[in-house]
Amino acid sequence: MSFATTLPRHLRPRREKVFGDGRPRPLDRNAKARIMTFARVLMRRTEKGKAYGAITAKALAVLEALLWGFHNARSGLCFPSYGTIAERAGCARSTVAEAIKALEDAGLLTWVNRIVRIRERCQDLFGHFGSRVRVIRTSNGYRFNDPKGAVSKGFSSKSDFPSGTSIQESIPLPAAPAPLEIDPTTDLGATLLRLQSAIRSKAEAT
Repeated sequence: MSFATTLPRHLRPRREKVFGDGRPRPLDRNAKARIMTFARVLMRRTEKGKAYGAITAKALAVLEALLWGFHNARSGLCFPSYGTIAERAGCARSTVAEAIKALEDAGLLTWVNRIVRIRERCQDLFGHFGSRVRVIRTSNGYRFNDPKGAVSKGFSSKSDFPSGTSIQESIPLPAAPAPLEIDPTTDLGATLLRLQSAIRSKAEAT
């Protein structure tokens, strides 16, 4: 739930009007099941004396109607009218409007205004006939948010802390030194070779 939803309604920023089909999101059955499961979690009571959580049972019914009754899994399009949703969810048209607002505040869906343009014949003040385009709002286009995508972007399944205790440090071991090359032509080299040979002979004798 965003900070804006905690403010009184008259202090909340007004929703920007967006027109068109939006960005439809295809969803398979698993994605729809995740959304419904997340919605049921949000329906649980979070405050003492309150019978529901972020969304109500009616809002859950509206979400279920949208997901399983009207959403096209392949194209992602979903644009039923309030009346059609109310009939499917078994509630009043006014309840649908409140439920969609609550579902959007909870981050479960978003929507855009869908419009059609109709060209009609008209007459101006001088009696001349012409045509004009009238814009009519038809319904909303709904887009649903899969909680799996939100979790994968915001959280990691790996631990944020390295294994081991907090005082352990990973110290790289120094590389083994390369064997010393002895030059037998020098006095020091010849002496070292004789010493090395004597040590090896003594070791073999014991």
